[in-house]
Amino acid sequence: MRMIKLLFAVLLAIGFVLLAGAAVAYETVPLGNTNRATFDVIIVLGYPANPDGSASPVERARVMEGVREYRRGKAPAMIMTGGAAHNQHIEADVMADFAITQGVPAAAILREEEARNTIQNAWYSVQMMEAHSWKSAEVVSSQSHLPRASLIFARFPVQYEMHGAPSADETGWVYDCAAFVNEARSTTRIRLFGFTPSPYLP
Repeated sequence: MRMIKLLFAVLLAIGFVLLAGAAVAYETVPLGNTNRATFDVIIVLGYPANPDGSASPVERARVMEGVREYRRGKAPAMIMTGGAAHNQHIEADVMADFAITQGVPAAAILREEEARNTIQNAWYSVQMMEAHSWKSAEVVSSQSHLPRASLIFARFPVQYEMHGAPSADETGWVYDCAAFVNEARSTTRIRLFGFTPSPYLP
């Protein structure tokens, strides 16, 4: 019994150290490479739409924060990025249409409709930026997503700053906790071992 208790204590200590290490790796990621007050464009990272094609709670939260930043004059244009990665609905179109209902002019929104993950979000968005001679972007996503997304955007030759959207009321704290745990695990793996090679990542 004593040995079992000792083993349990050792395993608990190891688990605590690993958890603390993951938290440090996650929380210490720089969330940008510039101190700019304004940007050429606001990039809103995609998230799956509802099965009926309407904007999901997380999509709405991200888009609304992007819209608020647009209204504050952070940038004169927006890129909605995301293809039909998880269902038949193109995330960029759903998000752009929702932004238009919130008063953003359609002419101010570019739709990136091909990306199937965050790396592709960054790659295709930067291609659009280069086509417009834009050099800087404020990148909007969920708070839990920011560290991993920042590691990705840091690989591209643009000035950027991450900006977090508030949690959607409909998702609840269980979803939020799970999202943070999942992102912390992915971010820690990237910081320890690097990215899996991808043609979309410089």
